[in-house]
Amino acid sequence: MPLSFFQWCETTWIGQGISDSVWLFGAIEGIHLLGLCLLGGSLLILDLRLLGFGLTAQPIAEVARGAKRWMVAGITTMAATGIPLFLSEAVKCYYNPSFWVKISTLPIALLFTFAVRQRIAANPALVTSFKSRSVAVVSLALWFTVAAAGRWIGFSS
Repeated sequence: MPLSFFQWCETTWIGQGISDSVWLFGAIEGIHLLGLCLLGGSLLILDLRLLGFGLTAQPIAEVARGAKRWMVAGITTMAATGIPLFLSEAVKCYYNPSFWVKISTLPIALLFTFAVRQRIAANPALVTSFKSRSVAVVSLALWFTVAAAGRWIGFSS
């Protein structure tokens, strides 16, 4: 993606408004982190169940069903806050390798979560197995990469 697009992003009224505000970036980032808690908690509860830890008295499909709405709420919150945060510092992101790791891994994590993990976990006959453990490990690795790279954006330049 060309640098000119990232420069344009920063000049949008949203990007400028957040950049010019003393408190807006921090407030939006706080909500973004709450979304991360929702997403992270919902991912962990199902991935740990897929691994055979926690909530073992409940079927995997039941845990998946209960966690899904929280996961979607977390993803929605993070998208709704992450886009404005990006717009306020797009050029910084352009030059930041952590941003590129996050933005490259995020669609893979989303695709894996909804196309593979949720479908497998929704099977009412699924029990903890090599398959369920493999899905959980891949899920945890993908989402840890997204979260760690996203967090590192603020610490690297």
